[in-house]
Amino acid sequence: MWENPSRGLSCRYRLRRLRKTSSIRGLVRECELEIDHLVAPIFVREEGKDPEPIASLPGIFRHSLQELPRYCTRLFELGIRAVVLFPCLSPERKDPKGKAALDEKGVVVQAVRAIKAELPSLCVVTDVALDPYTSHGHDGIWDPERDWVDNDATVAILCEMAVLHAWAGADFVAPSDMMDGRVGAIRERLDSQGYPYTGIISYAAKFASAYYGPFREAIGSAQPGSFGVDKSTYQLSVTNVREALRDAKLDEEEGADILMVKPAGPYLDVLAKLREKTLLPLAAYQVSGEYAQIVAAAEHGWVERARVRDESLLAIKRAGADLIFTYFAEEVARERASQRDRFV
Repeated sequence: MWENPSRGLSCRYRLRRLRKTSSIRGLVRECELEIDHLVAPIFVREEGKDPEPIASLPGIFRHSLQELPRYCTRLFELGIRAVVLFPCLSPERKDPKGKAALDEKGVVVQAVRAIKAELPSLCVVTDVALDPYTSHGHDGIWDPERDWVDNDATVAILCEMAVLHAWAGADFVAPSDMMDGRVGAIRERLDSQGYPYTGIISYAAKFASAYYGPFREAIGSAQPGSFGVDKSTYQLSVTNVREALRDAKLDEEEGADILMVKPAGPYLDVLAKLREKTLLPLAAYQVSGEYAQIVAAAEHGWVERARVRDESLLAIKRAGADLIFTYFAEEVARERASQRDRFV
């Protein structure tokens, strides 16, 4: 009586039944991109007043200490609940040993305190590495005679950096240097100095990637067009998955609270495998080169910026990331807020 005369194929499984309308697709959505899972990277400079644009990162700026709290307030109002700080020092402030990293009145200490005074509930993550402070651009103490970074001498400085940032009020320190043993040493040092609740986000699987160029220009560790120094003696080989998993396992054993894969997009296989190996929260960093290539392609009219951006971020979530460090954080949050306003 109610038979449809155009029955068509005798097809037992019609997967399109679950794709028929946007409401149905929403019901069965496996992955969601939440704004409070995004971490916004912020470049902070010592001098100046107004934001300074970064040529290789269109839409991203070096923020002054004076303007930083207002900017963070805007991010917080958009729903972003975490930021990560990267210092931008003048060449005169840099030296082979990165002494400015331990300056009690340095830009990171001032930035953390300024943010926390205005927004105590905003989660502040600080980068722990020496490349923003060294004149040669390496993440640690460079030994020219051995032609590599001195691991243990570097770790000793990183421990003091971590304590300094905890003293300033950082919620997490994030060692991005890839030195052996640094997570355990930092955890021990933080605990012994009275900061047992300062967390560690370990750059556990950080690859010697070609995608870091715009970031290095932003912090001044490489001149435009040079792409920086070769860090392959301490960062992971782009060919190796098992080594990355081993690195992450060691960092977990040493006391990391969150493990990170960096870059994100080219290493989704590593992220997915690591998700199966650990119960710790996982972070992934959509790095400057990933951001820049999407922006550049969109500016040429070759891709739809918002769709490609969201697809790339959803892929990172789908592979297993709990939180994503991304230069698109503010842009995504602003669009979401605009969409909410239209339906209020």
